[in-house]
Amino acid sequence: MPAMAALLSQSSPLVTRMAVPSSPSASSSLSSSSLASPVFISPNRMPAASHARARVASRQPKSLTVQATGDASDDGDNVVTLLDYGAGNVRSVRNAIRLLGYEINDVSEPEDILAAKKLIFPGVGAFRAAMDVLNSRGLSDAIRQYVALDRPFLGICLGLQLLFDGSEEFGDVEGLGIIPGTVSRFDGSTGLTVPQIGWNGLQIVQSEPSILDGVNGRHVYFVHSYRATQTPANSEWVLATANYGEPYVAAVRKGNVQAVQFHPEKSGVVGLDILRRFLGPNRSQQAKEVEAACSKPLRGPRASQLAKRVIACLDVRANDRGDLVVTKGDQYDVREQGDEREVRNLGKPVELAARYFEEGADEVAFLNITGFRDFPLGDLPMLEVMKRASERVFVPLTVGGGIRDFTDANGRPYSSLEVAAEYFRSGADKVSIGSEAVFAAEELMRSGKKTGKTGIEQISYVYGNQAVVVSIDPKRVYVHSPDDVPYKCVKASTPGPNGEEYAWYQCTVSGGREGRPIGAYELAQAVEQLGAGEILLNCIDCDGQGNGFDLDLVDLVSSAVTIPVIASSGAGTPQHFSQVFESTGASAALAAGIFHRNEVSIEAVKTHLAEEGIETRLL
Repeated sequence: MPAMAALLSQSSPLVTRMAVPSSPSASSSLSSSSLASPVFISPNRMPAASHARARVASRQPKSLTVQATGDASDDGDNVVTLLDYGAGNVRSVRNAIRLLGYEINDVSEPEDILAAKKLIFPGVGAFRAAMDVLNSRGLSDAIRQYVALDRPFLGICLGLQLLFDGSEEFGDVEGLGIIPGTVSRFDGSTGLTVPQIGWNGLQIVQSEPSILDGVNGRHVYFVHSYRATQTPANSEWVLATANYGEPYVAAVRKGNVQAVQFHPEKSGVVGLDILRRFLGPNRSQQAKEVEAACSKPLRGPRASQLAKRVIACLDVRANDRGDLVVTKGDQYDVREQGDEREVRNLGKPVELAARYFEEGADEVAFLNITGFRDFPLGDLPMLEVMKRASERVFVPLTVGGGIRDFTDANGRPYSSLEVAAEYFRSGADKVSIGSEAVFAAEELMRSGKKTGKTGIEQISYVYGNQAVVVSIDPKRVYVHSPDDVPYKCVKASTPGPNGEEYAWYQCTVSGGREGRPIGAYELAQAVEQLGAGEILLNCIDCDGQGNGFDLDLVDLVSSAVTIPVIASSGAGTPQHFSQVFESTGASAALAAGIFHRNEVSIEAVKTHLAEEGIETRLL
């Protein structure tokens, strides 16, 4: 997709360069309003929201029968209504809509939903928290009425789950009651890592044309711990399924009402095409190029299962002149050798992130390695980096550094949750917590009790555990016997300097400068208990060496938890990626320097994995 890459790599913001054509061109894209199969919602499936506004509830009919509108023609309206209830990263959805040439009208009250011609509901986070917001703002009944009128509706992720009767997340919670069934957690007792994070394939079960027609066997991006399953009561709704341990509902469609469990705004060009087909006629040059890119034949085998992820990481810090640069350490030392000892400068963060998106990175991670020195909310340049990156990168973005509680100079306290929310609003999909997670784990192990006050607990409760990554920075400590220390040891592949046969991995804080009395194995288990959804596993000993990942460490930690583990530190060749996937339970592998210096390309890694029979996402 060279033309698409060229457009996305422009440095100016999408908002300023998206001029909507005065005469939109015709397109072969499928408008959501052309989907025509009848929808019936029984009255007993419509529980009234206890906090709904009276003026909306009073208009709700006693019986809701939805008759599909058939070929409702596009009236030239280029406005889509967006239901952003304040949870998670909706900025990427906004950027995708604008890229495709459409304008956005935000919902501020229930009447905005009822007046919408096209409605997108990108739900993010926890089911209970979302329903609390919808009910308290009187939006639940408005959504039900809108759906009953069979107007174009697209739910995303939690926006699909909320359509069901309810969820088991944080206890039984009542949903919108539009689709029969209860949303439940993936079964991790069989060894399945939960949440599911990554790129999976779709099995489309409806034969009629749909917004999924451009997928063509490619992967789309999922991130969730809970799912709905197909039953006889809801089977007529099911548009597509996916498989993760067992089949689950990946997309629904009835008439003009549609929803997907995955994130199209994070599924690269394939996801942009799904949004394009829902929105209607192409209204931008970029939309035409998205359509062309997805019409090309699949490069490799069809997506059949969860793919192993290849993640590009950018360590971002200010250099001695105050400029934000991407750097890379050698065992965490980011300064060049020599008298000047300047910060190693490997490029500009937004430009590199856009390049990695174009080359096929499955995710991009920004680690603000000066974050522990400054107040996070005062770190305005990093927030701006996230905003600009989300305009050009349509795969998941993670940001780490400084996600912690703090009090500003005026004595005003901020919680980790507030700090994380600022990053989510700026375009991040996940936040990575480092040193604060170590301290929280130590306290949990000391007291044996969760307080509900740690950053991990607060953020995972509101946004879901899939939004919380814990970054572990361990270093290898050799011992003669596992009995020498109270931490989980491994039999080392390479003996220690004095012939030691065993090693444990001591966790560190403050960028590796301070060792703590806790091992990587113990830390991983503790943060999973606190609510972390993913582990980013670094290794100080291997960092910048290019000799491969520490397979002993990755195997140790991935066997300790049921959440996904990202292997980091030490990659030097494509073979190192296949080694870590074949030898350990890692769900993803991350690299930095070899990509920054063009020593190994992301495409070379992906091609090698495919040749080795390891499922990976190919462009």
